[in-house]
Amino acid sequence: MPLSEKFVRGQLEILKPVITGTSLQAVRFGQNALGALAAKRFRRKVTVEIKDLVGFQAAWITTKKQRANQVILYLHGGGYVAGGIDYAKSYGSVLAAQNGIAVLCPAYRLAPEHPFPAALDDAMTAYQYLLNQGYQSSQIVLCGESAGGGLVFSLCLQCKTTGTPLPCGIVAISPWTDLTLSGQSYEKNRDCDPSMTIERLQYYVSCYTDDVKNPLASPLFGDLTGFPPVLIFAGGDEIMLDDAVAMHQRLCDAAVQSELVVSPKMWHVYILYGLKEKKSDTEKITRFIEKVLYEKNQTTLDEIR
Repeated sequence: MPLSEKFVRGQLEILKPVITGTSLQAVRFGQNALGALAAKRFRRKVTVEIKDLVGFQAAWITTKKQRANQVILYLHGGGYVAGGIDYAKSYGSVLAAQNGIAVLCPAYRLAPEHPFPAALDDAMTAYQYLLNQGYQSSQIVLCGESAGGGLVFSLCLQCKTTGTPLPCGIVAISPWTDLTLSGQSYEKNRDCDPSMTIERLQYYVSCYTDDVKNPLASPLFGDLTGFPPVLIFAGGDEIMLDDAVAMHQRLCDAAVQSELVVSPKMWHVYILYGLKEKKSDTEKITRFIEKVLYEKNQTTLDEIR
């Protein structure tokens, strides 16, 4: 049963002060426990297989009826310090079930044990794994939320550096693109954001890197020219709102096709909660994925002919 906006917001407001003072180990445990619980909703609709990649694991999620030769690489959130295989496969299962496409969900290494650029290295390994499995870049869509939403852009920057072909599209949900935390929304939305605090994000940054202006850590500062079409979502009440707004503007300035959806009164990664009031946003993701996969592969076929 879909959750209501009022119910979820109330729960987040109750948990916000509790989580703020919680240890990193407890945050990791709680995030994975919630992910495992959420994934159970789709256990009859998807099949999950654990893959051992180089130095980390990934969940390979498939459905009984799915489109062949198309795949989503999903990079989870968690501030680069939390989120394991159980958390990763929760929204990965949603993406697979709703889009009828296989999804690879890497549980990339976490800071502070594995600081920058470990997460990016693992994301690149996962992307290269898909290419080695026979997928063309035109058959791959990137999707990420929060830290993972920033990581999908960092991955594309790394692909440009290494000459690796870029994916056909990007879905970024509340992307964390500026680790300098310089957006005005960090202060403007401090009191109305029901789940995130700037102090918590400052701690996550300190765990991950001190090179906060490096474009591979803060992709907002990177060269975004040549990126594939992008769909960005953000909540109007979240402190990271300006990360999404600024990224959208920089993409547009770089002549990249980008659409930004800001949902008033919504919070960080609100789409992951499956709110009944926001079903249209989930449907927009499905339409976007279908569109970029069709257009890119149609272009490829035309070039072959």
